[in-house]
Amino acid sequence: MPPRKGAKKRTGSHSSASASAVEATASATNGAVKAAEEEKTVLLKNADSAKKKSDFLTRTLWTFIMIALFFTVLGAGHLWIIGLVVLVQVMVFKEVISIASVPSEEKKLPFFRTLNWYFFFVALYFFYGESVIYYFKHIVLVDAYILPLATHHRFISFVLYVMGFVFFVMNLQKGHYKFQFTQFCWTHMVLLLVVVQSHFITNNILEGLIWFFVPVAFVICNDTFAYVCGFLWGRTQLIAVSPKKTVEGFVGGWICTVIIGLGLANWLMRYKYMICPVRELGVSMFSGVDCVPNPVFLPHTFSLEPLSSLIPLIPSSITFAPVQFHFLMFATFASLIAPFGGFFASGLKRAFSIKDFGDSIPGHGGMTDRMDCQFMMGFFSYMYYQSFIAQHQVALGKVLESAITSLSAEEQVELVKGLHKYLIGQGRLGEGALECLAQHGL
Repeated sequence: MPPRKGAKKRTGSHSSASASAVEATASATNGAVKAAEEEKTVLLKNADSAKKKSDFLTRTLWTFIMIALFFTVLGAGHLWIIGLVVLVQVMVFKEVISIASVPSEEKKLPFFRTLNWYFFFVALYFFYGESVIYYFKHIVLVDAYILPLATHHRFISFVLYVMGFVFFVMNLQKGHYKFQFTQFCWTHMVLLLVVVQSHFITNNILEGLIWFFVPVAFVICNDTFAYVCGFLWGRTQLIAVSPKKTVEGFVGGWICTVIIGLGLANWLMRYKYMICPVRELGVSMFSGVDCVPNPVFLPHTFSLEPLSSLIPLIPSSITFAPVQFHFLMFATFASLIAPFGGFFASGLKRAFSIKDFGDSIPGHGGMTDRMDCQFMMGFFSYMYYQSFIAQHQVALGKVLESAITSLSAEEQVELVKGLHKYLIGQGRLGEGALECLAQHGL
């Protein structure tokens, strides 16, 4: 029986309605998926924005905590500042050693990590011992218990190092040679970059706090203003290993650091606590420190006669403290050379595919991330100070060292008698001083 025409039309209409329904359903589904994706994107943006805000607040809070801690330690005295430097050394060593560690290998090697720390503390013993003996000869060389340690300090340090070296060789295991020697070289590289350079920072502290504080402040100042200038005007990339650094920020940071540095020099040179070399580790900002200032802190008049005769606008002379010129050099190094310590650290992090060296400082990463420029700056400051600023005079400690190590016991007694006679003649000691010596068989 042939189908009716009406039936065919109804079938076609039903198919068309079904297709429309499917399209409507698909459209609704797509709309729902798109709406869900947009909602998800908004939620992710909000979460990211909240995280950035939280990170910024954390970073700001810990910045102020570190500044407060730094100035508290600065006022507490030289011993506390040296303690802070040692703490920084320990944290940086731990972080840098850890990035090259391979736990699966280390578990198979007994005392592997212990040996790294052994070399670290031997290096600390050697370098800090050198500083104590050099700056406190007048104390260590007259103490019967400390004198043998001071006299043979370098040999003792050498023996301690050789003990570690022999233990390392005896601990070599087949199948791990390459890893062990790689870690041995890595440890010594870290000791060179961390312990050796920071040792000179300690010497800066003992030469006068200004030679410690100013380099540290210049690096922080340059880092801050390089970021600000780069954010405002940065267009040209400076170096590939650190893509966010710009030429404009680099130059702007230098200019700002120089300007602030000159003002800092004028302010700090007025305080004896900052400019006096240390004689006792127990002093603080409340101890009433006094000394004869280094001539670089005293104003000098410099003639500009050749230039002033050619250019009338230039005065015939100019008066300023030489330390202002020296701080200009410090600011220039802190801005143009020290940042390459940071670039070096950036390259190291990229080599090991890590973002930060650690998480010891909330919001700032690891201690190494904050100190990457400071070690090089401290090393430069010491070398510059010793070359152009330090007064190389005969010190009491040096005289004592010569008398103790170069004279026989009889000659030392004669030296004491001669000094007593001289001081009595100058009215510094009474006549009873010689009688006292005689009573002791001298």
